[in-house]
Amino acid sequence: MKEEFLHYLWKYALYSLPLELTTGEQVEVISAGEHNHDSGPDFFNAKIKIGKTIWAGNVEIHVKASDWQKHKHSNNDAYDSIILHVVAENDVQIKRKNGKVIPALELKAPANLYEQYLFLMQNNDWVPCESFISRVTEFTIFQWKEALLVERLAQKAEIIGDRFKANNSNWEETFYQTLAANFGFRTNAQPFEMLAKSLPINHLGKHKDQLPLIEAFLFGQAGLLIDNSNDSYSNFLQKDYKHLAAKFNLKPMSGHLWKFMRLRPANFPTIRIAQFAALIHQSSSLFSKIIDAKELNTIKDLFNIQASEFWNTHYTFEKESIKKVKKLGNNAFENIMINTIAPMLFYYGQQKGKPEYSEKALKWLTNIPGEKNAITKSWVALGMNNQNAFDSQALIQLKNVYCKKRRCLQCRIGNQVIKHTV
Repeated sequence: MKEEFLHYLWKYALYSLPLELTTGEQVEVISAGEHNHDSGPDFFNAKIKIGKTIWAGNVEIHVKASDWQKHKHSNNDAYDSIILHVVAENDVQIKRKNGKVIPALELKAPANLYEQYLFLMQNNDWVPCESFISRVTEFTIFQWKEALLVERLAQKAEIIGDRFKANNSNWEETFYQTLAANFGFRTNAQPFEMLAKSLPINHLGKHKDQLPLIEAFLFGQAGLLIDNSNDSYSNFLQKDYKHLAAKFNLKPMSGHLWKFMRLRPANFPTIRIAQFAALIHQSSSLFSKIIDAKELNTIKDLFNIQASEFWNTHYTFEKESIKKVKKLGNNAFENIMINTIAPMLFYYGQQKGKPEYSEKALKWLTNIPGEKNAITKSWVALGMNNQNAFDSQALIQLKNVYCKKRRCLQCRIGNQVIKHTV
């Protein structure tokens, strides 16, 4: 039996009754205590009745009592005041430093409960509970999705928080860098973020009224301009970039960092940089405008952009293509909403102590279509709803953070599946 399963039994009182100490005294659990996931005893502030005496304090749980010694708890004062040692097998008597025996309780699980748990841990299905998921109540799934989405946004907010600290609490700079990483999508996220970090937003802001200078800044700093190119526009931008680089003491990135292979031409980094330049050109204090926005359509209007005229007939500098206006499409905007704007709003609400912004992030995700990828399609095949980004983000979190790692005991769906046989 695994220790995490014993934690689960204790926390949710799913053990067989009656409870007795190994010495035969009856035990009543008044409160299991607070589950501790950090160092120290497993459950804080429990309340236990042993015989006629009520004890308040901490509880430690092990598969075997001898694990106490393996974990060297005898050398740690934090464990000397344990009021109860819960084990699956009491193979040795554990004493305090003063020689008094710590009360021990052998916890027994209903056989069918443990069998269900083992099945989830050992089967090879796409998700462990897929044979049972249709029995889980819609209410449980909805509540769990909401918690999963908040958890996912909180994880993304941690990354934003690191940028925020590195930028000396500058919201616009943090948003600019986060947005840049998103403009690169997964393939070019890292070089795009490197580009933004090497080119502060205030440098661009001084020339934002001139789109060619914004492009010169970005393409030059990205390392995508070369001397004596066969393309006249590239040469024009390179000339301007050299002047700007000298003025602001800039050193360009290596152009080899950018990936073009196996990308649709519309997603080439050259097109994304050109669209990013257009966005900077037509907007100022962008994050402030997002904070003030009341409706999702207001945000969408801010991102109604297209690359400059040169890019109507190009995907790269050197080669002409059939004429096509390079607008930022709906899919790209929805990706930005999901991966930049919603997490930024969520983090802003956290930092400012204004939950209405975090709630707005959740609300806006319900107004965006659900993502369609291998994970969400597999969930839909199992009967799960994927109507909007609220659903899809929660389902991605569920698969990656819980199902892949078989954290069924920490999953509300897994909990209901395990308890189903009780």
